[in-house]
Parts: sequence; structure tokens; C-alpha cells
Amino acid sequence: MFTLIFVCLCLLCCNLHAETECIPKTAEFKMKGDYLLGGLFDIHHVSATLQQNIPEAIICSSQNFSLSSYRRFQMMRFSIKEINNSTSLLPNVTLGYEIFDHCSDTKNFPGIFSLMSVDGSVQPWKESVNFSKVIAVVGTGTSTTTMTVAPLFMMDLVPMVCLYGASSSVFSRKRNFPSFLRTVHPNKDVIEIILRFLEKFKWTWVAFLYIDDDYGRDGLDLFGKKIQDTEICLAFSHGLTENTDYPKLFKQMEALRINVIIVFTTEWTAERLIMSAIQQNVTNKVWLAVDAWSLHKETPKKPGIRNIGTVLGFAEPKITIPGFDDFVFSFKAQHQCENPEQRPFCNQMCNCSSVSAEDIITADPSFNFPVYSAVYAVAHALHAVLHCGAGSCNKSIKVYPHMVLEELRKSKFTLLNQTVQFDKNGDPKFGSYAIVFWNESGDCDVSFDGGLKICFDVSTFILLLSYWFILWFYVLQPESFCSKECPDGYMKKQEGVHKCCTICPKGIHLNTTDSYNFIKCNKTQWSARGNTSCTELQLEHVKFNDPAAVRVISWTVILLAFVVAISVLFALNYNTPVVRSAGGPMCFLILGCLGLCSTSVFFFFGEPSVAFCVLRYFPFLLFYTVCVACFLMRSFQIVFVFKISGKFQNISGIWIKYNVHWIFISAAFFLQAILLIIRYSLEPPTKEKWYYDRNITVCDLKKFETDSLISFILISVMVFLCFCFSYAGKDLPKNYNEAKAITFCMFLLILIWISFGTFAHVLDGKFIDVSHAVATLLSIYSLLLVYFLPRCYIILFKSEKNTEQYFQDLIQSYTRSCSQ
Repeated sequence: MFTLIFVCLCLLCCNLHAETECIPKTAEFKMKGDYLLGGLFDIHHVSATLQQNIPEAIICSSQNFSLSSYRRFQMMRFSIKEINNSTSLLPNVTLGYEIFDHCSDTKNFPGIFSLMSVDGSVQPWKESVNFSKVIAVVGTGTSTTTMTVAPLFMMDLVPMVCLYGASSSVFSRKRNFPSFLRTVHPNKDVIEIILRFLEKFKWTWVAFLYIDDDYGRDGLDLFGKKIQDTEICLAFSHGLTENTDYPKLFKQMEALRINVIIVFTTEWTAERLIMSAIQQNVTNKVWLAVDAWSLHKETPKKPGIRNIGTVLGFAEPKITIPGFDDFVFSFKAQHQCENPEQRPFCNQMCNCSSVSAEDIITADPSFNFPVYSAVYAVAHALHAVLHCGAGSCNKSIKVYPHMVLEELRKSKFTLLNQTVQFDKNGDPKFGSYAIVFWNESGDCDVSFDGGLKICFDVSTFILLLSYWFILWFYVLQPESFCSKECPDGYMKKQEGVHKCCTICPKGIHLNTTDSYNFIKCNKTQWSARGNTSCTELQLEHVKFNDPAAVRVISWTVILLAFVVAISVLFALNYNTPVVRSAGGPMCFLILGCLGLCSTSVFFFFGEPSVAFCVLRYFPFLLFYTVCVACFLMRSFQIVFVFKISGKFQNISGIWIKYNVHWIFISAAFFLQAILLIIRYSLEPPTKEKWYYDRNITVCDLKKFETDSLISFILISVMVFLCFCFSYAGKDLPKNYNEAKAITFCMFLLILIWISFGTFAHVLDGKFIDVSHAVATLLSIYSLLLVYFLPRCYIILFKSEKNTEQYFQDLIQSYTRSCSQ
């Protein structure tokens, strides 16, 4: 009962105060619609001295104004207006909103109760499906605020899509926060980025300053867990409050010789810290700023900011929201006062008349896309609930928040080239981090006087995609460590508080866990001169997920697709002159063997075994022999028909009657099969090759060449004869000259394997397997593309050349030219 009386008094107090204020004609904080979205933004911020645990209401408009939060507030209004104007998203449906200035963790419950109320009342003990007038809530701004507010919405599964500051890892626990989602990355992601930075630049002696609330303490806890198995040492940590003694704080860090300071806090706390550092003449430090304050607009302009050292930060890449600037200018141009009939609820006024459109547009753009994507996520969820189709939605469906929540969890849509999606914990599966670099020098443009530089976009900051681009860091080399590491080949020796280095004797290596004593490497290890540890001999081979393997396998799959496609095309056009002239049934034998040859490529990757070594050579040698034998017979037939058959008609009759070409192909196949089976049965290829520092698991290529010498000779002789026969028919009829195609095939084949033989003697280790696979694949492609692709082109695009009359005309023309 006391709570209800308190709420009524609060509402009365705020309404009486609001009567004296100037109210915009187009209310900023609320707009009617078919469905309402709630909004909680810390447009004003209450100082810690007022954050007492006394349950009394507070008027936020009298507190410190936050321009960046006001910009985010306007972003929500713009997003809803843009959705309402859309014809594809929620057609014929209007979204409304009711937004509150949530400036305090403990003194803004009237606004929360208003969002939870139905017809102006909250009845938590009464079972009713009408438990909230909003279908979802966008906000709030900090982890502590969210921790206070979220349970009130969780009990009825009202979706709460939170933004910039609500990044504590506790919200990922769906048991406690079942209807909580967020469009900003949790703390663990930025901690992971910080850890990579520290490891990259070998900063192992750091301080961690955090705001003393749920957000900061969560960051400290995550950082402590992340560095447990690393060489990074947390030399100092301290929670920042309004009562922090900064001079004492900086003296403690200076005594510990800390040069890298992680500042995990909000923008207002970070501003006090940086200003104190300037006043205390703190110099030559590296300050790592988290996304909550890295894009702060005013701090980089402070006098003396360059003296404190280098400020590096992490933030979401700036994403320009089309139409937002026009919206702000339009809204500011239409700002009017006095509408007695439209009276604001408690904390639904801003007193922002002095803020210009330019101020809003140029404010800190942090977390604007999370606001934009949060509103759109709710809209897409509602779109699914209402079964919206082309031009209309089913408004007869009664929408409850839990229905919107179910669709939110399944959200997946594209917004400004970003795929908006949530994982099972309600955390975003989209977005990335950019590096923010505060620096006064450089060749980049300046957006603000005394501000920050940009290289990739016309904004206030350098947004780098990777820390590899911070080239000047490699020159200055900031350092932060407890004791300087000894060079390779040196042993640590304790002398008082610090450690010094003593050179190690030659041929001796340090223990990996004890840098004060020497040990020797055992026989299964190796170590170069001057190393501080012994290294196990590593087994190396080309894995299936290796980039080179992925590319080769991809091209193999494409080749198989080509084989199938050409086979189908030839089968459908089997009785046409082009297919018959290409060999008729022999074409399908060649295509089938090429497909079987390509299977050997797959066995060049993965950990080799005896079976792998056999299968990478056996299918290729066997079935490629058949292909070459077919081409040999085909080239001989072409030359025989045009050059010899007239003189030796008896031979022609025998050739056709007894199918000599098929006998030869079968003989080549069985001969090669017998040779390979005998060779690999007697002595399978080995699979290991030792180097001084590693063990390469690879099939021995030299042994393969020796064992398969007869098989190679057989193929080589057929290739040579095929080349000779096909070259002899180089002057056959134009457009009917298969001999030229076969000649070029054989030429490419010879060139490919000569090139491979050259590279095989230059390359080392597992790269030989990659080059061998490439050579195998290229030799298959050479036959497939050079011989079959031109015929496919004639079948598909030059049907006038695929007629018996056309071929007869070519032959007759050739006969007349030969008789002249």
C-alpha cells in the first residue's frame, strides 16, 4: 500500500512541475500508434552524490545533460518514423512509443511503472494477459540500471532489447533474464580484444581501472579470468567513484612502473580520470579505452591531453544512418511550444531548446546502430507475429509481448549491410570492433579542431580495421613489464627486487617453466642455438582445412560438375555429328575416366597413410592411361581416315571389323593395372620424411617415381605417339580438326609435368603434395577444357555447324584441295 501511495505522489509531483514547462507541439517522448514501444534513455545523468538508496522521485531535466544519449534518443524516434513510412515492413501498421528519461538507477521507477501499467494501474498479483501496454522496451543505458529494471519486465516476458552500457555478462544467463536481448557485444568480447592487444604488443604489466558498479566489476572479473593462462600480470586494479583520490592513485601506479592502463568505465568517469591525469602531469602512458568512452567528443580537445601519452580505444565502426540528419533538422525546425492538452508524464521533458541540430548530428555517434537495429529487430518480430504480407498485416491477431519475444529470438534480417541476428543467450551475432586512435599528428583530415584524425571515413576518429595498421607503434615501441625479459640464450638471475640476465653457455637451453636453470633437450626435441626452450618435433601434413587444400578441392568438385554436365549434354546430343566426330561412345569413356582420375586429388590432403599414398597415385595412373590411350586411338583414326585409308583399304576394314581401337585401349588398361598392382603389393610407398626440426608425414615422391617408372614409361610413350599422330593431322579441314585440339592437349600435358618436376626439386616438405595435386588437377582440366569445351560451345551456340551437311561440305572441300 505504501508503494502505491508513493507512486501516486511521485506522479502528482512530476505532473505539477511539468505544468510550468514548455511542451513541444510534436511530443518528443510519446507518440500514439497501433502498438507501443517503450524507451529508457539516460538523457540526463545523476551524479553519485544523489544516488542514495532513498526511494524518492527525481526530475531528470534538472541534472547533467548527456548530448550523446540525447542523440541516441533521437535515433529511436527516427527509427520508428522510418518504419512507419515503410511499405514493406509492417505495412498498414503504425508503431507508437513512450520514452522516459531514465537518469537514475533508483529514482526513476514512475516511468517503469507507467510502461508496465494497463489503463494507468499496475496489478502484479492479478493474473491477466493484459499486463503491459508496450510490446517491448528499448533501453536502458548501463548494466546497473538494467539490473534494477530488467526483473520487472522479465516476470511477464516483456522483451527488453538493451543498448550501449548493458554489456555485463550476467545478462547472458537466460534463467535469470529470459526476455533480455541486446544489440551491443557483451563485456567478454571487448575483454578479448584488449587481451589480443596486450599480447600483440607484449604488454605484460598493466593496470585495470574500472567504474565501481556492475559493469566495471564484471569487466574486472572477466579480465582476471582471461589472463590466468597468459604471461600478462594485473599489477594494479582500482574501482573509480566520485570520491576517488586520483593523486594517490597515480602515485601508486607510478611506484609500480605501470605504463599501460586499461580504463573500463563510462564516459563521465573517464573524463574525470583523464582530467586528473592532466592536472597531475601524468606522462608517457598508454590508455586503453573501452567502447563506452572511446569516441567521447570533448575529452580529446582538453588542453594538455597530448602530454598524458597515447589513447587507444575500441568502438563499433561508425555506420552512417541514411536520413537521420534530415530528420534532426526537420524536427528542430518544427519545434514549438504550448499545447495544454498534451501534458507529459514524469521525466518526459528535456529542456533541450538550446541544443541545435548541428550539436545533435556531430555528437558522439557511439551505439547509434545498436539503437537503430534494436527498434528494427522489434519491428521485424512484430511483422512476423502479425503475419504481414504484401501490403497488409493481420491486425485481428492479439499481440502479447511473449509472442514478440519468440520472434525476436529467431530474428535474422539485413540492415545497412549488417545481418542482425541473436544467439541463444540473446547476444548479437553481428557487428565488429574498430580501433580508435587519439593523435594530433598525421596526414589524415581533421573533423574537429584539436580533435581526432580519420583515415578511412570523414568523421572524428581513425577507425582502423586491424591493429596492424598502427605503424608508428612499431617505431615507438611502448613497453610495460615487471622486469625486462632476458634475450634468447640468457638466464634470469635474481638481484634484489628486479631480475638481471646472465648469458647461457653454448649448447645449453632453458627450461620452459624455470628460467633460472638450464636443461638439455631430449632426443624427441630440437632447439636452435640461443633458444630458451626445447621444441617437440612436429608432425606436419596438408590438412583438409588448409587454404591451399580448400582451393584445390573446390576446383576438383567444379571439375566433377563439368564432367557430369558435359556427359549429360553429349548424351542428349548423342546422334549429332559433333558428338560422333568427337569419338561417340569413346567420349563417355574418356569423361568417366577423367572423373575417376580426379578422385586421387582428395587423397593428397589429410594425414597420409599407406592407403592414402596408394590411392593418390593408383586411380590417376590407371585411368589416365585409358584417357591417353583413347586420345592416341582417336588421333590415329583421324590421320588414318584422311591420310592413309585410301591407300590401305584392307587395313581399314580390319580396323573396323575387329574394333582394334577398343582392343588397344583394353590392353593398355590391363597392362597398367597389372604393373601397378604388382608394384604396390610388393612394396607400398612410404609416408614419412624427417627434417632436422620437424617430421613431415608425406608420401615419398622419389620412391614413387622409382617404383612407378614402367607405368610412367607406358604413359609417356603413348603421349609421345599421340602427339606425333595428332601433329601429323594439323592441316586437316578447318572446324573439323580434332587433331589440333589433341595436339594442344598433349603439349599442355607435357608442359604441366615438366613444370611439376622442376618445382618438386625446389619445394620443401608438405608443399610438394600441394604442387602434385595441382599438377594432377591441371592435367585433367587440360583434356577436359581443350578437347570437350569447344564441342559444347558448338552444340549450345552454333547449331548450324552441328549438321551432317556442314561436315560433308568441309570434307568435300578438303578432298578437292588435296586433289588439286
